[in-house]
Amino acid sequence: MKRAGLAVIAPLIFLAAASAQEAPPGATRPSPNRGGPPQRGGPIVLNADDVPAFPEPPAEINVVKDVPHGRLEMISYDSKSVGATRKMQVYTPPGYTTEKKYPVLYLLHGIGGDETEWQRFAKVDALLDNLLADGKIVPMIVVMPNGRAQKNDRPEGNIYAAAPAFAAFEKDLLEDVVPTIEARYSVQADREHRALAGLSMGGGQSLNFGLSHLDVFAWVGGFSSAPNTKPAAELVPDPSQAKEQLKLLWLACGNKDGLIRISQGVHAYLKEKDVPHVWHVDGHAHDPIEWRNNLYWFSQRVFR
Repeated sequence: MKRAGLAVIAPLIFLAAASAQEAPPGATRPSPNRGGPPQRGGPIVLNADDVPAFPEPPAEINVVKDVPHGRLEMISYDSKSVGATRKMQVYTPPGYTTEKKYPVLYLLHGIGGDETEWQRFAKVDALLDNLLADGKIVPMIVVMPNGRAQKNDRPEGNIYAAAPAFAAFEKDLLEDVVPTIEARYSVQADREHRALAGLSMGGGQSLNFGLSHLDVFAWVGGFSSAPNTKPAAELVPDPSQAKEQLKLLWLACGNKDGLIRISQGVHAYLKEKDVPHVWHVDGHAHDPIEWRNNLYWFSQRVFR
């Protein structure tokens, strides 16, 4: 696995994502930018097609309602690639049964998070319960692993020093996380029934890993993808293969997010190469509402 440039990537993320995510206890980060979202390279420049692909979801999308509830559990697994026992959070839908096989969505967190971040930011279980009750999504298993592939995977101290561990997670995901889920749960174990998406650092991971392994994932989403995202031509070196194998490629970012240039660059390349994809630019910043809303829309379009 190539790790060149991580010495540069880490400080870029340090500057770009500093005010974006909640600081866990013990973590160090700079003071938030009082002027708004983190900025790099001057003011945000929006293009004519940097517009919402979907309307703003209702505010109550992740409010706990009187509907059937799925199960959220924390499980442990032995990571051979890391050499440690690690944890991930798993959502199974209401009525989960081993008599049926389910598709799986793997959700990756940001540089300041861990396996609990998606649940804290988006209340994933309530959001999915509500969508299922309304018949808007396919019943699925959702896996929220820890994308920091090192023995001490806690977001503490200088969280940006762990940038190389996020690149190393590719091996853990493919060789440990996915096999563990497919051994413990009743899943449809093929590319058409695996989706990979993430926020910020996890958005970059999702594009990097998902587009490099179209034999494993057919549905890929990057929400507010961070500077760890590979150059677009490296992500999709063979546009014809991407067109043939991808069921859905989702790119999204808020128009108040200083990281939008990352996603704009990928979008421009995909547009030039005529690779079908969703390009969703709403009015949010680098924040939990952006990620919650994108999960709401993305989950309704996978496994269809």
